[in-house]
Amino acid sequence: MHWKISSTSSQISEQPIHQSNHSAPAPWFIAAMSKNTEEDQLKDRLEQLRCHFTWKLQIQDAEMTDLENRVFDEIEFLDTECSVVMHNLLAYVKHLEGQNKEALQSLKQAEDLIQTEQDDQAHVRRLVTWGNYAWLYYYMGRLEEAQMYLDKVESTCKEFTSPSCYKVDSPHMDCEEGWALLKCGGKNYERAKACFEKALEVDPEHPEFNAGYAIAAYRLDGSKKPSQTLHTLKQALRLNPEDAYIKAFLAMMLPNTGRKAEGEKYVKEVLGSTSSHTCVFRYVAKFYRRKDSLEKALQFLKMTLRATPSSAFLHHQVGLCYKTQMIQIKKANHWRPRGRNKENVHRLVRMAIWEFEKALKLQPTFHQLYIELAEMYAELGHHRVAEDTFEKLLSMGVNDDYLQQQIHFSYGRFQEFHMKSELNAISHYLNVIKIETSSFTSKKSFTALKKLVLKSCQRNGENTLKLRILGLVYKFQGEMEKAMECSLWAQSLATEKELCGR
Repeated sequence: MHWKISSTSSQISEQPIHQSNHSAPAPWFIAAMSKNTEEDQLKDRLEQLRCHFTWKLQIQDAEMTDLENRVFDEIEFLDTECSVVMHNLLAYVKHLEGQNKEALQSLKQAEDLIQTEQDDQAHVRRLVTWGNYAWLYYYMGRLEEAQMYLDKVESTCKEFTSPSCYKVDSPHMDCEEGWALLKCGGKNYERAKACFEKALEVDPEHPEFNAGYAIAAYRLDGSKKPSQTLHTLKQALRLNPEDAYIKAFLAMMLPNTGRKAEGEKYVKEVLGSTSSHTCVFRYVAKFYRRKDSLEKALQFLKMTLRATPSSAFLHHQVGLCYKTQMIQIKKANHWRPRGRNKENVHRLVRMAIWEFEKALKLQPTFHQLYIELAEMYAELGHHRVAEDTFEKLLSMGVNDDYLQQQIHFSYGRFQEFHMKSELNAISHYLNVIKIETSSFTSKKSFTALKKLVLKSCQRNGENTLKLRILGLVYKFQGEMEKAMECSLWAQSLATEKELCGR
């Protein structure tokens, strides 16, 4: 039995054709098998390339719109070298969206920009662009053109005296891969950092390698390893003294280590630099928001939004400014605002919700936003919507320990203060503690749990479970005597209950 091959595809369809065992294969069968072999060989060669199609970039469908918006923004505002990187990435995104003609246009723009460059990095960018061309033509079924670009890559690899016909092992190529990964979101940051680290092993003083590594470290480790990240950013700034991005990241980190004046100095340098552009001002705005200079922060955010209206990041930051203004009003009124103040609180909450909803439409996988949104709905008394928002976030399967802690802590606060459910609140606070990662959130959860259990014991009397939970809290906080006291007290209660039961 043989199989019929469709004339419009190289795929074999399951339609049996009966032939004599002694007949020679039909010419169309030989031609089809030959074509299959050629395609397989072509794909084997394509898979040896180093480009966006082989870097295994993790991009979820829900993130595509926000990524595309960010790419367009950076193409508009950044310099030629960065534009080449972004045009290549845009081509890959367009391909994923099924827009191959638009993808070819982006590669053409990248190729045109590379013509003005002549350094080693330009040669590498050319190889990446040609690799993307080859893959794109392959997917479009234009195999001769795919082979043409493979030949271009092979010719350049010979110039580099590469042992491979279709790829070059170069720190510049590692750097190029690192930038692509860095632009595609948090799931790619670990690999991005590793790429820049590999490039630095070859050239520890290269400015671009250090800049990429510092930005990856900031996004990955900024809150977890502040001193180490600060050192990395300072090293990058030494080699890139005019880099506004690095100055902005330093400005945001320094106040957390008690160096507010130094942070302010870098912000002034960013604002006074002619090389600064709209993309950097979003971080200046974030600096002022954290400083509680909210009007100044909103001024920069709204200015930046006019230039880049489809930024989830910016809408999130605007929403956070409104949230902070709301908290300031409540705090000034001893958390019980009335009259006009209460109206202003509700107005600011609704404004924050609008911004958070807008950001989520642009980037549905922006997990932190769900926490902010749930908290704002709770402020308005929309408890069912808030609870649904928390549950939706938990169902998304967040893997990051720090974010998991934030989710459960915030959900615990919601259960304690809005739903008045001590049991559910305790459950979520315990979920934070079960994640054995030391953080500011875990410390807050210990404090909240201890306070809640003590209050419950005073109001409703002690029970074995509460005392054991309290003992656990004391144990984690290193107060071993109090932990032992709670344990003995719990045992005593359990024994008493057992005797009473008899």
